[in-house]
This record gives sequence, C-alpha cells and structure tokens, in this order.
Amino acid sequence: MNGIWAKPVVFGLLASVTLATASYASLCDVAAQRASAETGVPLDVMLTITRLETGRGNTGDPWPWTVNHAGDGSWFQTEDDARSYVFSKVKNGVSNIDIGCFQINYRWHADGFRSLDDMFNPDLNALYAGRFLTQLYREFGTWTEAAGAYHSRTPVHAERYKAKFQDILTRVAELEPGHMTLPQTGGSPWGHGGTARPGSLFLSDMAKAQPFIALPRTN
Repeated sequence: MNGIWAKPVVFGLLASVTLATASYASLCDVAAQRASAETGVPLDVMLTITRLETGRGNTGDPWPWTVNHAGDGSWFQTEDDARSYVFSKVKNGVSNIDIGCFQINYRWHADGFRSLDDMFNPDLNALYAGRFLTQLYREFGTWTEAAGAYHSRTPVHAERYKAKFQDILTRVAELEPGHMTLPQTGGSPWGHGGTARPGSLFLSDMAKAQPFIALPRTN
C-alpha cells in the first residue's frame, strides 16, 4: 500500500507548495492593483516597479519577502524569515535596508509606517510607494521620470533605472488579464531562497527622515 500511495501523496504536497508559492508571489501584484486604484498611479507603472525591484526567475514575478541590505539582496522563504533578518540588522544599528514589494528603504522612510510589520505588509508597502510616486510625478511631470527619481536623484543612477523601467513596462503590457488574481490558499508562504538584484535606495538623499526605532547606525 505504501508503494501505491507514495506518488499521489508526493504529488499532492508538490501541488500544494506550488499553489502556495503562486499565491504569495502574486501578493505584490494584488497590492499594486489596490494602490493604483487608491492613488491614481497607472497600474502598469506599479506593476513595473515591483518587478524591477523584486522580480525573480524566468518570469520576473515580484516576491513580497524581498530584503536588500546595501546592495546585498535576498528573497526569503517566509515573511517571518525576512522580518527576523531585518530585526537582527536594525538591532546592530544597520538602517540601509530595502523592504517588501516596492523595496521601501528603512533608513529614509520607516517614519511613514507604524511598525516594521507594516513595512512588510504588501498593501501598505504598495500604498506608500503609490503616494510617493504621485509626489514625484507632480515634481517631474512624467511617470518615467518619477520612476527614475524613485530610485535615485543622481542622474546616472536614475537613467539606468529608467532604461530598465521602460523595458519591463513593455513586458507588463503583455500580461494576461487574469495575472493579478490572487489564489485562495491557506498555510504559510513558500518560496525559494536566493539572491535578489540590488533594490532601490529609496530617495536616499532625504536625510532628514528618521527610523522609527532609535538605534545607532553603523552603515
């Protein structure tokens, strides 16, 4: 009997893991959709930036438990893993950390959230990004320029980011209509550990912003 039931059980577990992974991978897209509706930022802009910041694998789908510390990025398997990593860094005085679907930088923007948990929340992360992009659009006049400033106000860095933005924007336009539908699953988030591309230092020249946990900074 063990031989008869082994394969169905294994396949069932793999299917559950795959479905859960797909569910959590789509959290950023769903959050982008909600933030777009609330802030007026075009949906394709939101979808492009979350992919540019946290996209992984052949499809480049965004991953919500992405953390980047000073250019050293990782996709964590679960939210708890990512949050524990950030807490450990913050306790040691590190604040140059990008968090979540839109890689909001802790050093410069933590004061825009009530807690670290809120920074990891896909909806709140996306809503903050949407509101900030709206400010940048009013300042710079186009969404492409706003995207560049979202990453950096240093021209050379902004130009590279804008080039990547335009490339991904074209691919986002080809997404299937049902791409952002969030599968209904339970259980814990699943994913694949790995190294992420460097994320944004979210307007790192905004030096007056303070972190919400007052700790000495080492870098």
